[in-house]
Amino acid sequence: MRVLRGFGRFWYDFLVGDDWKIAVAVATVLLVGAGFVVAGGYDAPVLTALLGLGVGTAFVVALLLDVRSSGR
Repeated sequence: MRVLRGFGRFWYDFLVGDDWKIAVAVATVLLVGAGFVVAGGYDAPVLTALLGLGVGTAFVVALLLDVRSSGR
């Protein structure tokens, strides 16, 4: 049981890290991208660029929320 708990903690720390908002935003962007791939209505270079912009935007929004909440 201790090994399973340690394994779970490792993956949580590896995927989520210090900021759960970024992890949730990246997972959401990837799920939306997967939805487009499954639906079949996508152009690969355009979807790749949009997903990259989505992840970058999610990071910036999470960063702005953290800076705003710290009062700086």
